[in-house]
Amino acid sequence: MILTRNIIQRVRQIQIRTGRQVADVLAGEYVSTFKGTGVEFDEVRPYIPGDDVRTIDWNVSARIGQPYVKRYVEERQLTVMLLIDVSASQDFGSGHRTKRETAAELCALLAFSAIENDDKVGLTLFHAGIEKYIPPRKGQKHALRVIHEILAHRGNLGHEQPSSYNRILDLRSLLPQKRRRSPRTAQQATSISTALEFLMRSTKRRSVCFVVSDFFDQNYEHTIRSANRKHDVIAVQISDKRESYLPSVGMITLTDPETGDINVYDTSSRHFQKTFEALAKQRNTKLAQQFRSSGIDFIQIATSESVVDPLIKFFRGRDRRSRQ
Repeated sequence: MILTRNIIQRVRQIQIRTGRQVADVLAGEYVSTFKGTGVEFDEVRPYIPGDDVRTIDWNVSARIGQPYVKRYVEERQLTVMLLIDVSASQDFGSGHRTKRETAAELCALLAFSAIENDDKVGLTLFHAGIEKYIPPRKGQKHALRVIHEILAHRGNLGHEQPSSYNRILDLRSLLPQKRRRSPRTAQQATSISTALEFLMRSTKRRSVCFVVSDFFDQNYEHTIRSANRKHDVIAVQISDKRESYLPSVGMITLTDPETGDINVYDTSSRHFQKTFEALAKQRNTKLAQQFRSSGIDFIQIATSESVVDPLIKFFRGRDRRSRQ
């Protein structure tokens, strides 16, 4: 009951916080960025000199005795699919919110922007497999359910937050391990490919798909490129500042939340700090290059910073490219 009340309170806070942002800024940016996926038939009308002859409806023209053309309008309604990583590393956060909470706020902004423009929103929660699927629907009530499901999944809120540092780097070369549990298994591993394959099977109509994760995974590049050929895929990396920088606090114990590996490291070592920061930066640069070469838009959002600013930057950059 406490957990349920906590989630309801958080959903309401996100709704209040994001509602004004959607009304003031994002709804307009959203509709100018995503203009629809095609055209649909509207009506036939008399031919006017200058009309494209390929649009002439010969059946109607023959029946009436004068040329008529088919008129089409843009099919505005979109389907927005949210693919959200709910692995254990998402419950890490060194500040006032975790990566899971940041993802929920982002999804609230996207969902409310979509329903403001009469679009559908669907949700897929994934880890090693598909944890939950909510088919695309319209309406504010549905958008609130999407946010609730992200926060409530597995009831991780309110527990001690695990560290995800070991998922960034192979730290064994920096300091001998004091303790270690079982190695990572396929059942425990986050699988972005599984989520994307499910998207391609379950969503036949071309959709705008936001993949929200910290991208601590491997060998999904081919699948995400395949998904992007069928859908409009946007990769969103949620990260925490402590995944790029560690303060000097002496010896610390780090636990991989998904494998149970436990290691002890000396953060006061300058060599350790420099290597940690360099490899974290290298990983983020590689991610950006990987998505750019695949023609996939990439948004980076930090738990300690605004969710709105990088989203607006993405919308405006996308809109500028479409006008060129």
